[in-house]
Amino acid sequence: MALDTLERSAPPIFRQGLSATAKLVLLSLLSILLMASDHRFQISQPLRSGIAVVLAPLQWLSLQPVRAFSGLGAYFSDLEKAQDAAQNFQTRTIAQAQRLQQVEQLAQENAQLRGLLDLRAQFAGPTKAVEVLYDTADPYTDRLVVDRGLVAGLVQGAAVIDVGGVVGQVTRVYPLVSEVTLLTDRSQTIPVLNARTGTRHVAIGDPTNQEGALELKFVPSGTDIKPGDLLTTSGIDGVYPAGLHVGVVSHIDRRVDSSFARVQATPTAKPRGRHLLVLMPVKDWPAVPVAPPEPKRKGKGPTSAAGVSP
Repeated sequence: MALDTLERSAPPIFRQGLSATAKLVLLSLLSILLMASDHRFQISQPLRSGIAVVLAPLQWLSLQPVRAFSGLGAYFSDLEKAQDAAQNFQTRTIAQAQRLQQVEQLAQENAQLRGLLDLRAQFAGPTKAVEVLYDTADPYTDRLVVDRGLVAGLVQGAAVIDVGGVVGQVTRVYPLVSEVTLLTDRSQTIPVLNARTGTRHVAIGDPTNQEGALELKFVPSGTDIKPGDLLTTSGIDGVYPAGLHVGVVSHIDRRVDSSFARVQATPTAKPRGRHLLVLMPVKDWPAVPVAPPEPKRKGKGPTSAAGVSP
């Protein structure tokens, strides 16, 4: 018989200890007793506290990767939100700045239009408000293009003014737009009156001055004129009404070798805004008075009128 087939367990008569069922029942009762005692008398509380103290560093260390990952995700999320908020704030700031500029521009245009309305009430003749579209492309001329033409009733030769005074004259008229030549153009001439002395002069545009100026032609050296004198329209040309501001005398050069002084003036009106006022030329000027015919002399004849006796 082989040795591995022999029964090596002890015979039942020699077995010692409790059975498995008895052990289960006994341990269950012991567990219930311990739980009741622990609930009643808190027997295991010191043991739990000690174990918690020992395991606290391990728990903290095990939670660090999760916290780091969560913190990194929250950082990038907050950064993206902050960037979006900054971009939205910048967009709103730009929009508000644009609105503020538009409000300032509208306020300036409103003030200018109010001034033009006040000027409009001062003239009995027909007037038309126009808006400046753009400057002409010719660098050797000072001209503007306005948004009214033949359709609106504009005619060539009409005077153009703003709240500062005379701006220029309509020189070309198209169906929908017109060209306005400024006083500072070399081809523009306007008769002016010195408001202080009452002397009349002729002003033309001075193209040599980059800022725009006027020059009085053929002013005798002994004329009573000085810087600061106000020049207004004289009204003798039939184009510009009398009394409109034209410019202020800025420089006088009295030369010894010339009988005429060189006088420069700064225009009082410059097309700063977008709106101007056109004064339509007056066509019903009074006719030139006709001299009455001389009365006929009463006489008897050529012989008696001569007073010669036969």
